Amino acid sequence: MTEVRRIYPWDKLGLAEVKALLAREGLGLDEHLDYTAGLWEGEQLVATGSFYRNTLRCLAVDQGYQGEGLMARMVSHLVDELFQRGQRELFIYTKKDAAKSFTSLGFYEIAALDEVVFLESRRNGFENYLKRLERPDLPENARIGAVVMNANPFTLGHRWLVEQAARRCDALHLFMVSEDVSAFPRAVRDQLIRAGTADLPHVYCHPTGPYLVSSATFPSYFIRESDALTLAHARLDAAVFARIARELHITDRFVGEEPLSPATALYNRAMQELLPLAGVQLTIFPRKSDDGTTPISASRVRALLKEDNLPAIRPLVPETTYAFLESEEGQRIAQALREKP
Repeated sequence: MTEVRRIYPWDKLGLAEVKALLAREGLGLDEHLDYTAGLWEGEQLVATGSFYRNTLRCLAVDQGYQGEGLMARMVSHLVDELFQRGQRELFIYTKKDAAKSFTSLGFYEIAALDEVVFLESRRNGFENYLKRLERPDLPENARIGAVVMNANPFTLGHRWLVEQAARRCDALHLFMVSEDVSAFPRAVRDQLIRAGTADLPHVYCHPTGPYLVSSATFPSYFIRESDALTLAHARLDAAVFARIARELHITDRFVGEEPLSPATALYNRAMQELLPLAGVQLTIFPRKSDDGTTPISASRVRALLKEDNLPAIRPLVPETTYAFLESEEGQRIAQALREKP
């Protein structure tokens, strides 16, 4: 008789068994997981599964027990646990040869590459997201651009990128990262982006939802992983963007060069590989600097906030961002940064 048990981070023996089972199936254990469970028959671990936020991962069934419905049982256990935690939109990324087993369990494919497939639990979730995106009425030969940004917070570097992109296009779609894991909450980042670009014509702001630069598609944007895994996640995120580009007739994607962030540099590399296949031209702009050498970046602004040096921030951000940083809410965020080790 089999039973499902949770495996806690301090259970070294249980985790060793999970790692061994995953290794036999050609998988590894993600370093960043919120929950892991195992399915035992007696003393033998015969199946395992985990999740991080609302994404199922590290799912495997022992070769000797495949075909007995154990994967369905493991997925059902994880889904029940996520539902109890209030999660209703669920995602899986898995090896391509395992994707069929998840579509049979009620998951739907969003994007697929040779090494990974991205699926969600809602039948028309991604299609409904695409339908909600605002789009201008333009002729067929229009040049339509896109920018994706986290803006934690929105700086003059972000503003410069949007200006350069908008100048080259008949319309520019600006996708604001929805994942709420940054120092500046999503609602604040959205507010600062919209305020900082309000005077620019033909710029259309959209939330990315869970589909772009999220812990589902591109967790290495938020957590440190190996270059190979980062590149796989980046390629997956680029593949999702390619679907959005087809829907909105996007012809150009604009990004800033990334001399300081290895993960984002790999993301740019993945886009250079995949976007031309979708008919999208990638343009990489040099980073804007205030002194000719030092890039204006959100991380630089956060570091100055941590030092309580607002005057040094003023030449790095638009007036709209600076006014927010001076506000009571802005000062609360700055205080939280200073208190963070």
